[in-house]
Amino acid sequence: MEKKIIIIGAGLCGTLLAIRMAQRGYTVSLHEKRSDMRKEDVDAGRSINLALSSRGLMALEKVGLKDRVLKTCIPMHGRLIHPIEGDNFLSRYSGREEDYINSVSRGGLNITLLETADEFDNLTIYFNSKCERVDLKGAKATFKNIVTGETIEEQGEVVIGTDGAGSIVRKSMMSQTTRLLFNYSQNFLRHGYKELSIPPTKDGGYQIDKNALHIWPRGSFMIIALPNLDGSFTVTMFHPYGTDIGFNNLDTKEKVQSFFEKYFPDLIPHMPDYVEEYFENPVGTLGTIKCYPWQAYGKTLIMGDASHAIVPFYGQGMNSSFEDVRVFDDLMDEHDGNWELLFEKFQEARVVNADAIADLAIDNFHEMQDKVDDEDFKRKRKLEMQLEQKFPDYYSKYSLVTFKPELPYSEAMKLGRAQDDLLLKLCANGETEVPLEEIREMLRELGS
Repeated sequence: MEKKIIIIGAGLCGTLLAIRMAQRGYTVSLHEKRSDMRKEDVDAGRSINLALSSRGLMALEKVGLKDRVLKTCIPMHGRLIHPIEGDNFLSRYSGREEDYINSVSRGGLNITLLETADEFDNLTIYFNSKCERVDLKGAKATFKNIVTGETIEEQGEVVIGTDGAGSIVRKSMMSQTTRLLFNYSQNFLRHGYKELSIPPTKDGGYQIDKNALHIWPRGSFMIIALPNLDGSFTVTMFHPYGTDIGFNNLDTKEKVQSFFEKYFPDLIPHMPDYVEEYFENPVGTLGTIKCYPWQAYGKTLIMGDASHAIVPFYGQGMNSSFEDVRVFDDLMDEHDGNWELLFEKFQEARVVNADAIADLAIDNFHEMQDKVDDEDFKRKRKLEMQLEQKFPDYYSKYSLVTFKPELPYSEAMKLGRAQDDLLLKLCANGETEVPLEEIREMLRELGS
C-alpha cells in the first residue's frame, strides 16, 4: 500500500518537511496556494532576509542542506546600536567567537528547498493549489486550482498543515472546537512594520557594516537593518499605532522627512529613496498565535506558523519551525507508522517550547526598542561577554536560545530569566566589583 502524506503549504517549514518525508520513502503531495516563486515574485511586502541560527541549521543538516545554505548567508556577530545621542557601539551576541547568526534570503532559501524537493520522484509539488476543505478524520483534503478552477480531492495516510498563520488546516480544527476542546489565541502587538532599503554602493559594496544587525532604538519605536548578498540592507520600521509617530499620522512627505531628520538623521544619507519607499510599501501587522491541540484524531497535524506564529524579535520564527521538522523526524525514529502516538508525542514535546519562544520574542521586542542603550543593560551585556569568554560552559539567555539547539526553548527561558535577574541586580548600582569566579558560582547555583 502506498504510504502517502499530504502537506499543505510549501513555505520554508512545509518544503523542508516534505523533503525529509521523501527521504524516508513516503510519497508526498505538497500543495501551495501561491504560484511557483521560482517563476515570479510571490513574497511582495515580506522581509527578504531572515536570521538563521543553530536550531535552523541543525534541521537543515538533517536533510543535507546545511553547507549549501551557509554559502548564501552573511554572518552577523552582534547588534550594532545607533543611539540618538552618543557613539555607535557593537553589542556582540556571544563572548565566543564561533557564535553568530546568519542573514539569509527568505526567497533564496525557499527556492533552494523547492529545487531540492524537485529531485525526488516520490515528491510532487502542486502550485496554485488552494485548500478548500480538510476531512480531519479521513485524512482527505479538497483543493482548487486557482488558475484553471479545477477541483480535486486527495486521500493520504495523514494530512499535515504547514500553511502559515492563516492556516486553513487550523481553521478546520477550530470548526470542531467542542469535539477537540480546541483552544486558540491571537494577540497583536500595538505596533506595525514597514520596510525600506539601503541600496548598495555604486561598486556593489555595503554602505554600513555588513556583519551586524543594525538597530536604531528610540524608546517606543525603532528601525532595524539586515544585510543582503547584493550589498543592500532591508530596513524595517517598527511603530506603535495611534500616536504622533504612528504610520497613520506620518501621512505626508513633509512629515516623514521631518520625522527622519529628527530621529534618524544618520540614516538619511544612506537611503536616497526612503520617502518614496515609505509611501509605496504597505504596513504589516505583528502577532502571536498559540493553540492546542496541534493534532486531530491521529490523522491531521499542524506545525510551523500554522500552530505557533511569533513576532520576529528573537530571530527564531523560521528556526523554531525548522526545529518542528527536526523534532518530528527524531520522533519518527521511535514511532514511525503509529501516527496517533507520533502526533501526540510531537505536540507534547513542542507546545510548551513554542509558547516559550513566543513569550521570549515579546521580551526581546521591548529589549531591542528600549533597553539596548540603557546603562544597566549595557553593563549586563558586558558582564555576560566576560563570563562567556572566561567560562566556555556559560551561556547567557540569548546564547541559550540561539546557540544551544539541544536545549528546549522552555528550559532556556526559565534558566535565562533567572540569570538575567541575578546579573541585573549585580549591575543595578554600577559596574560590579564581584569577581567573575564568584558570579560563575552564583550562576551554577541557578542550574547554569
